[in-house]
Amino acid sequence: MKSFFKSYGFILFWLIAIVDIVAISFHNYQIPFIAKPLLLPVLMITLFSSSHNSDRRWLIMIGLLFSFAGDVFLLFEESNSLFFILGLASFLITHVFYILFFLSPKKAGRSLLIQKPFLILLVIVYSGVLLFFLIPKLGALTVPVVLYAIILSIMFLCSLHVYDKVSTSVGKLFIAGAGFFVLSDSLLAINKFYMPLPAAGFSIMITYCLAQYFIVKGFIKMQQSLSVA
Repeated sequence: MKSFFKSYGFILFWLIAIVDIVAISFHNYQIPFIAKPLLLPVLMITLFSSSHNSDRRWLIMIGLLFSFAGDVFLLFEESNSLFFILGLASFLITHVFYILFFLSPKKAGRSLLIQKPFLILLVIVYSGVLLFFLIPKLGALTVPVVLYAIILSIMFLCSLHVYDKVSTSVGKLFIAGAGFFVLSDSLLAINKFYMPLPAAGFSIMITYCLAQYFIVKGFIKMQQSLSVA
Protein backbone atom coordinates (compact mmCIF):
# COMPACT_ATOMS: atom_id res chain seq x y z
CA MET A 1 0.00 0.00 0.00
CA LYS A 2 2.87 2.35 0.81
CA SER A 3 4.31 2.03 -2.70
CA PHE A 4 0.85 2.62 -4.20
CA PHE A 5 0.35 5.90 -2.39
CA LYS A 6 3.94 6.96 -3.05
CA SER A 7 3.31 6.54 -6.80
CA TYR A 8 -0.37 7.39 -7.12
CA GLY A 9 -1.41 9.18 -3.92
CA PHE A 10 -1.59 12.64 -5.46
CA ILE A 11 -3.49 11.29 -8.47
CA LEU A 12 -6.04 9.68 -6.13
CA PHE A 13 -6.29 12.91 -4.16
CA TRP A 14 -7.11 14.91 -7.29
CA LEU A 15 -9.59 12.32 -8.57
CA ILE A 16 -11.50 12.57 -5.30
CA ALA A 17 -11.20 16.37 -5.37
CA ILE A 18 -12.62 16.50 -8.91
CA VAL A 19 -15.57 14.31 -7.91
CA ASP A 20 -16.24 16.57 -4.92
CA ILE A 21 -15.87 19.81 -6.89
CA VAL A 22 -18.04 18.62 -9.79
CA ALA A 23 -20.74 17.49 -7.36
CA ILE A 24 -20.71 20.89 -5.65
CA SER A 25 -20.83 22.66 -9.01
CA PHE A 26 -23.99 20.71 -9.90
CA HIS A 27 -25.49 21.42 -6.47
CA ASN A 28 -25.25 17.79 -5.40
CA TYR A 29 -24.60 17.94 -1.66
CA GLN A 30 -24.76 14.19 -0.95
CA ILE A 31 -21.56 13.17 -2.75
CA PRO A 32 -19.36 15.68 -0.83
CA PHE A 33 -20.39 13.94 2.42
CA ILE A 34 -18.49 10.92 1.09
CA ALA A 35 -15.77 12.54 -1.03
CA LYS A 36 -14.66 15.47 1.11
CA PRO A 37 -13.77 13.43 4.24
CA LEU A 38 -11.53 11.24 2.06
CA LEU A 39 -9.34 14.07 0.77
CA LEU A 40 -7.11 14.71 3.78
CA PRO A 41 -6.66 11.06 4.80
CA VAL A 42 -5.43 10.32 1.26
CA LEU A 43 -3.05 13.27 1.46
CA MET A 44 -1.83 12.17 4.90
CA ILE A 45 -1.15 8.61 3.71
CA THR A 46 0.61 10.02 0.63
CA LEU A 47 2.80 12.21 2.83
CA PHE A 48 3.54 9.29 5.16
CA SER A 49 4.40 7.01 2.22
CA SER A 50 6.57 9.52 0.37
CA SER A 51 8.73 10.90 3.19
CA HIS A 52 10.77 9.72 6.15
CA ASN A 53 9.87 10.26 9.77
CA SER A 54 10.85 13.59 11.34
CA ASP A 55 9.53 16.20 13.73
CA ARG A 56 8.81 18.43 10.75
CA ARG A 57 6.69 15.75 9.10
CA TRP A 58 4.62 15.43 12.24
CA LEU A 59 3.94 19.16 12.23
CA ILE A 60 2.44 18.80 8.74
CA MET A 61 0.62 15.57 9.65
CA ILE A 62 -1.03 17.13 12.69
CA GLY A 63 -1.99 20.16 10.60
CA LEU A 64 -3.61 17.87 8.04
CA LEU A 65 -5.39 15.95 10.81
CA PHE A 66 -7.01 19.12 12.13
CA SER A 67 -7.87 20.12 8.56
CA PHE A 68 -9.66 16.79 8.22
CA ALA A 69 -11.61 17.57 11.40
CA GLY A 70 -12.44 21.02 10.02
CA ASP A 71 -13.66 19.52 6.75
CA VAL A 72 -16.00 17.18 8.60
CA PHE A 73 -17.32 19.86 10.95
CA LEU A 74 -18.08 22.25 8.07
CA LEU A 75 -20.15 19.57 6.33
CA PHE A 76 -22.68 19.98 9.14
CA GLU A 77 -22.59 23.76 9.59
CA GLU A 78 -26.04 24.21 8.03
CA SER A 79 -27.64 22.07 10.74
CA ASN A 80 -25.99 23.83 13.68
CA SER A 81 -23.85 26.99 13.80
CA LEU A 82 -21.68 25.34 16.45
CA PHE A 83 -20.14 23.20 13.70
CA PHE A 84 -18.84 26.34 11.95
CA ILE A 85 -17.09 27.40 15.16
CA LEU A 86 -15.60 23.93 15.56
CA GLY A 87 -14.46 24.00 11.92
CA LEU A 88 -12.95 27.44 12.38
CA ALA A 89 -11.11 26.30 15.51
CA SER A 90 -9.82 23.18 13.73
CA PHE A 91 -8.38 25.16 10.82
CA LEU A 92 -6.91 27.73 13.22
CA ILE A 93 -4.98 24.89 14.88
CA THR A 94 -3.93 23.69 11.40
CA HIS A 95 -2.41 27.09 10.70
CA VAL A 96 -0.61 27.11 14.05
CA PHE A 97 1.11 23.84 13.13
CA TYR A 98 1.91 25.14 9.64
CA ILE A 99 3.43 28.23 11.27
CA LEU A 100 5.59 26.01 13.48
CA PHE A 101 6.63 24.05 10.40
CA PHE A 102 7.54 27.14 8.36
CA LEU A 103 9.63 28.41 11.28
CA SER A 104 11.45 25.08 11.72
CA PRO A 105 14.14 25.26 8.98
CA LYS A 106 17.34 26.63 10.53
CA LYS A 107 19.31 26.92 7.30
CA ALA A 108 21.30 30.12 7.02
CA GLY A 109 19.76 32.72 4.79
CA ARG A 110 18.07 36.04 5.23
CA SER A 111 14.34 35.95 5.64
CA LEU A 112 12.48 37.21 2.58
CA LEU A 113 10.53 39.44 4.97
CA ILE A 114 13.78 41.17 5.97
CA GLN A 115 14.83 41.55 2.35
CA LYS A 116 11.42 42.85 1.25
CA PRO A 117 9.66 44.29 4.34
CA PHE A 118 6.94 45.85 2.17
CA LEU A 119 5.50 42.32 1.88
CA ILE A 120 4.52 42.51 5.55
CA LEU A 121 2.66 45.76 4.86
CA LEU A 122 0.86 44.22 1.87
CA VAL A 123 -0.37 41.28 3.97
CA ILE A 124 -1.51 43.62 6.75
CA VAL A 125 -3.34 45.86 4.28
CA TYR A 126 -5.02 42.89 2.59
CA SER A 127 -6.21 41.44 5.91
CA GLY A 128 -7.27 44.85 7.18
CA VAL A 129 -9.33 45.65 4.09
CA LEU A 130 -11.01 42.25 4.16
CA LEU A 131 -11.86 42.59 7.85
CA PHE A 132 -13.09 46.16 7.30
CA PHE A 133 -15.85 44.80 5.07
CA LEU A 134 -16.52 41.66 7.11
CA ILE A 135 -16.62 42.94 10.70
CA PRO A 136 -19.98 44.78 10.40
CA LYS A 137 -21.51 41.46 9.27
CA LEU A 138 -19.89 39.13 11.79
CA GLY A 139 -21.91 39.84 14.94
CA ALA A 140 -21.07 37.32 17.69
CA LEU A 141 -18.40 35.76 15.48
CA THR A 142 -16.31 38.93 15.31
CA VAL A 143 -13.63 37.86 17.81
CA PRO A 144 -13.06 34.29 16.50
CA VAL A 145 -13.04 35.41 12.85
CA VAL A 146 -10.62 38.29 13.54
CA LEU A 147 -8.36 35.93 15.53
CA TYR A 148 -8.50 33.42 12.68
CA ALA A 149 -7.60 36.12 10.14
CA ILE A 150 -4.58 37.15 12.24
CA ILE A 151 -3.30 33.56 12.52
CA LEU A 152 -3.92 32.96 8.80
CA SER A 153 -1.95 36.10 7.93
CA ILE A 154 0.91 35.03 10.19
CA MET A 155 0.94 31.63 8.49
CA PHE A 156 1.29 33.27 5.08
CA LEU A 157 4.03 35.59 6.34
CA CYS A 158 5.89 32.55 7.70
CA SER A 159 5.72 30.92 4.26
CA LEU A 160 7.45 34.04 2.90
CA HIS A 161 9.97 33.92 5.74
CA VAL A 162 11.03 30.36 4.89
CA TYR A 163 11.45 31.04 1.15
CA ASP A 164 15.22 31.60 1.22
CA LYS A 165 15.81 28.90 3.84
CA VAL A 166 14.81 26.10 1.45
CA SER A 167 15.41 25.52 -2.25
CA THR A 168 13.71 27.95 -4.62
CA SER A 169 11.33 25.32 -6.01
CA VAL A 170 10.29 24.24 -2.50
CA GLY A 171 9.89 27.84 -1.37
CA LYS A 172 7.58 28.55 -4.29
CA LEU A 173 5.44 25.54 -3.42
CA PHE A 174 5.12 26.66 0.21
CA ILE A 175 4.17 30.21 -0.76
CA ALA A 176 1.68 28.90 -3.31
CA GLY A 177 0.11 26.62 -0.71
CA ALA A 178 -0.16 29.34 1.91
CA GLY A 179 -1.41 31.83 -0.68
CA PHE A 180 -4.16 29.51 -1.90
CA PHE A 181 -5.18 28.94 1.72
CA VAL A 182 -5.57 32.68 2.19
CA LEU A 183 -7.55 32.92 -1.05
CA SER A 184 -9.80 29.97 -0.19
CA ASP A 185 -10.57 31.27 3.29
CA SER A 186 -11.14 34.78 1.95
CA LEU A 187 -13.65 33.50 -0.59
CA LEU A 188 -15.38 31.43 2.09
CA ALA A 189 -15.62 34.42 4.44
CA ILE A 190 -16.89 36.80 1.76
CA ASN A 191 -19.46 34.27 0.55
CA LYS A 192 -20.68 33.44 4.06
CA PHE A 193 -20.69 36.86 5.70
CA TYR A 194 -20.61 39.60 3.06
CA MET A 195 -22.30 38.56 -0.18
CA PRO A 196 -22.95 35.38 -2.17
CA LEU A 197 -20.30 34.73 -4.79
CA PRO A 198 -20.94 33.04 -8.14
CA ALA A 199 -19.59 29.49 -8.21
CA ALA A 200 -18.49 29.93 -4.60
CA GLY A 201 -18.38 26.22 -3.79
CA PHE A 202 -16.19 25.49 -6.81
CA SER A 203 -13.79 28.38 -6.12
CA ILE A 204 -13.45 27.65 -2.41
CA MET A 205 -12.81 23.93 -2.88
CA ILE A 206 -10.36 24.16 -5.79
CA THR A 207 -8.24 26.76 -3.97
CA TYR A 208 -8.40 24.74 -0.73
CA CYS A 209 -7.27 21.56 -2.49
CA LEU A 210 -4.45 23.43 -4.21
CA ALA A 211 -3.37 24.86 -0.85
CA GLN A 212 -3.06 21.50 0.86
CA TYR A 213 -1.51 19.87 -2.21
CA PHE A 214 1.24 22.47 -2.61
CA ILE A 215 2.20 22.39 1.08
CA VAL A 216 2.45 18.58 1.14
CA LYS A 217 4.20 18.50 -2.25
CA GLY A 218 6.64 21.13 -1.00
CA PHE A 219 7.47 19.11 2.10
CA ILE A 220 8.10 15.92 0.12
CA LYS A 221 10.28 17.81 -2.35
CA MET A 222 12.19 19.43 0.53
CA GLN A 223 12.99 16.06 2.07
CA GLN A 224 14.04 14.65 -1.29
CA SER A 225 16.39 17.57 -1.92
CA LEU A 226 17.90 17.22 1.57
CA SER A 227 18.48 13.48 1.11
CA VAL A 228 20.18 14.11 -2.25
CA ALA A 229 22.33 16.81 -0.70
